Amino acid sequence: MQAVAEQPPPVAVNEPAPPPAAGRELGGKYLTFLLDDEEHGLEILKVREIIGIMDITRVPQTPDFVRGVINLRGKVIPVIDLRLKFGLQPAEYNDQTCIIVVDVGLLMGIIVDTVQEVHDIPASNIEPPPQLGAHVDTSFILGMGKVKDDVKILLDIDKVLTGEELVQVQAAVSG
Repeated sequence: MQAVAEQPPPVAVNEPAPPPAAGRELGGKYLTFLLDDEEHGLEILKVREIIGIMDITRVPQTPDFVRGVINLRGKVIPVIDLRLKFGLQPAEYNDQTCIIVVDVGLLMGIIVDTVQEVHDIPASNIEPPPQLGAHVDTSFILGMGKVKDDVKILLDIDKVLTGEELVQVQAAVSG
């Protein structure tokens, strides 16, 4: 008697792709911050600390949004300007400008205009990112968090940099 190989279940061809955060519980605490007068948020569990703007050592041959590296208590950490990464106009750094140190597999600083507050946003108040067409990448957006009458763009900080960009940032740190 011959053994019959089990066939894999059929795959639907035209099914919509699952949202970027499929299978993730999105509700929780989010640190919110401003970029060009728009409120964004990121999961508080990704945040290691918030520091004021400090001297940043430029690293040659890195993308414009990679501002360079900082020495944070003996650790060299790459810093990116989120305004430049998102294609916004650069802004003068001031006493409100902050570096949020996040853990994305490596410690990395992200420069934001100003840090706002921490919001506890239930999953029921988080909607999927809007569909903006095939040419607009929204893969780094976890969702749109509704807080009172405001909408916060919740970022998946692990996806803000592409794999290639992350390699460039790691190379900048290792020198």
